[in-house]
Amino acid sequence: MSDNTNPNEDKEIAADGTGIVPPDDETPTWLERKERTEGLARLTYEYFERSRREDQDLRMESDYVERDVLAFPAWPHEMIRNLALTSFFTGMIIFLAAALPPHIGAPANPSSTPAIILPDWYLYWSFGLLKLGPLNPDLSLLGGQKLLADRTYGVLANLVVVGFIAIVPFLNKGSARRPVEQPFWAAVGVFGVVFAVTISALSVKNLLPMDSNLLFDLTFLLPFVAGFISYAVFKSMREGYMFELNRRYYRLRPPK
Repeated sequence: MSDNTNPNEDKEIAADGTGIVPPDDETPTWLERKERTEGLARLTYEYFERSRREDQDLRMESDYVERDVLAFPAWPHEMIRNLALTSFFTGMIIFLAAALPPHIGAPANPSSTPAIILPDWYLYWSFGLLKLGPLNPDLSLLGGQKLLADRTYGVLANLVVVGFIAIVPFLNKGSARRPVEQPFWAAVGVFGVVFAVTISALSVKNLLPMDSNLLFDLTFLLPFVAGFISYAVFKSMREGYMFELNRRYYRLRPPK
């Protein structure tokens, strides 16, 4: 009895837009693939298809029920993807610059000082710390004079804030993947974000239609309120979240 089975039916087809990338022992070398490449689109497709095949093989060989954390080498998988994304966004920026060119104002007049001088928007928080003169204490031992000048006091305030931001990663190793897992540090993050917004508003207080004294009080009150509310919300959600997380974990990987 003759066997009419085609021996090529079980053989996987190379990635050419219609098939699957073959296993390692049948994969063409880099030079072979480069010689038959017809463009960046096809080359990108082959590398992404290769990544998908490796992910699929590792899943089938895994002993765990849950999804394994997989990774791919920087070259060529990550580099091809990053180059594709970078090229797209660079092209969008060039297109917008050509289609909607920014307006260039009149040149500055060196003989007159502007009424309002402000730094770039991302430095508003630092500029606002320079306006903490009301917090600079007067010492009666010095005849009611201040120990430090207001500008020096503002510079020291910048050093304190930057130093606190720099030391936070050493205090918290960042083991949590979601804010609800560590409510305290999540509240600290919310406090920092709100404080950055309020201190930035203080730096442009002459442009806001609000009493300067009220704005000064809100600058230090709102961050604490936002931090306490965030901590209370995350703390109340933590018990139910951890219960559901543990139940899903033991459902995927039952204890032996």
